[in-house]
Amino acid sequence: MKKYLTVIVSLILAVVIMTGCAGTKDGSAKPIVIYDGEFSESKIIHQMAKMLVEEHTDATVEIRDEMSPVNSYRDLAKGGSGDLMNSYDGTLLTTYLKKDVPDVPEGKTLYEYANEVAMGKDGTRLLKPLGHENTYAIGVTNELAAQYRIDTITDLVAVAPELIFGAEHEFFSEEGSMKYSPFVDFYGLEFKESKAIEMALKYSAVESGNIDVTIVYSTDGMNKKIGLKVLEDDRNFFAEYNDALLVRDDLFDRYEEIAPNLEDVLNMLAGQFTDEGMTDLTYEVDVNGKTPQEVARDFLVEKGLIGS
Repeated sequence: MKKYLTVIVSLILAVVIMTGCAGTKDGSAKPIVIYDGEFSESKIIHQMAKMLVEEHTDATVEIRDEMSPVNSYRDLAKGGSGDLMNSYDGTLLTTYLKKDVPDVPEGKTLYEYANEVAMGKDGTRLLKPLGHENTYAIGVTNELAAQYRIDTITDLVAVAPELIFGAEHEFFSEEGSMKYSPFVDFYGLEFKESKAIEMALKYSAVESGNIDVTIVYSTDGMNKKIGLKVLEDDRNFFAEYNDALLVRDDLFDRYEEIAPNLEDVLNMLAGQFTDEGMTDLTYEVDVNGKTPQEVARDFLVEKGLIGS
């Protein structure tokens, strides 16, 4: 009897193990996992990726709680639970891969080189560019720009000692070369004071006059809301930041059976956006109070990429 029970238990365990492994190849047992971004742009694009995948394949997508971009990439690169994320070629090159723009070989684009290095180092790659660029930029109020006749970042040099610079904590980190210390050293800027503030408080700090100069993202709808002037990066310090979905390369093999067209489906977003168009989408979330889901669905339906 004891031997019989042992055989039964062994068979049950085998079934459990096989069930747990089912879908490792085809993904049928597990959804595609995305850790949500901290900005409206990433949240909107993540929702679009989910809607497209669930409309055009048999796979499902689970969007989990926010994770910082650096931690999300680390999880992706080490084969953690995340499968894809919204990113930018400039971020991949300078923040995640610790390279600089001068490292890009002649004859290759930043996008091509970042993808080549990422595949070799981490087994990750960018899908096709989405069409818009969301680069770092320096913003000041229109009133301050008029007062000091500021059009370019170089124009800031003479008046920086009178001004307070503020940005979210991430911009003051040492992760990558497109950060505060390399920036001010490159342009020779000496601000009266620099402040690391919570991202959610940054724009209100500008409006209240607590900071004069800040880092912005070129397609952020809040720039439009509070009337920020984006200064020309006249010495080309900031890298290109072309938006694209970033995936672990084994994703498509793992989901081949239930989503053989997964890469093509995700690439349906390629070339769909302009800088102005993405600014309008983030404005709907950040200013008009729509959810990323609402904005994503309306956009995809209007483009004919999903059914109404």
